[in-house]
Amino acid sequence: MDLLDNVSIVLVRTKTPGNIGAVARCMMNMGLSRLVLVRPPKDDQGEAMKLAAGADAILRNAVTTGTLQEAVADHRLVIGTSRHLGRNRRNIGTPREMAGQIVPLLPQNRIALVFGREVNGLDKEDLALCNELIAIPSSAAFPSLNLSHAVAVVAYELFIASRASPSSRGRTLAQTEELEAFYEHLQMVLEDSGFLGPHNRKHMMTSLRQLFGKSRLEQRDINILHGILSAIAGPVRSKDSE
Repeated sequence: MDLLDNVSIVLVRTKTPGNIGAVARCMMNMGLSRLVLVRPPKDDQGEAMKLAAGADAILRNAVTTGTLQEAVADHRLVIGTSRHLGRNRRNIGTPREMAGQIVPLLPQNRIALVFGREVNGLDKEDLALCNELIAIPSSAAFPSLNLSHAVAVVAYELFIASRASPSSRGRTLAQTEELEAFYEHLQMVLEDSGFLGPHNRKHMMTSLRQLFGKSRLEQRDINILHGILSAIAGPVRSKDSE
């Protein structure tokens, strides 16, 4: 199996079918084959297939889902793309930096690269599902890239890194659905303890997601953390019942 077979390009609520076709062509150029579409637009005129220009198989085999959470559930690392680098956003790298880190993980892990809508990008809820972010350096005078161009830049760096990296058995990360179950457990325990409340819940959980996302947790790590939370939750609930 080629290393890049474990990379999924995920397009979230893409505005035009033509951009989906153009993305498929870029993927074909760079040896990528997995395309996942979250709530794609209708394509009554076959515009995507026209713009794919030979990458028909990628479009035919594309998976369609209703939510990003469903799209990335069976992946072990989810990396979003954003050009809006807010002060609270961490775990951000360039395409080249991320490619160098991603490729060694590919033998054992399916990884999702997530791209948002052409105008607004990924919303906060979608960004919360991303363990890390890629930001493409560009001119401050005109920083916005066309969707297919952004995919091409990231895909190119992955292609080059995959050809330079020897194939070896690496770490196996926890799946996204396992991470989400951990975050739900964490939030419940922190709310019961009084650490989280309505005034800080969203901000604090975003920070905690970034903290654990940077660690690239394995299944063993998740099991240990669940155990710690369960041990903490017992005394907290006993105290509340007194």
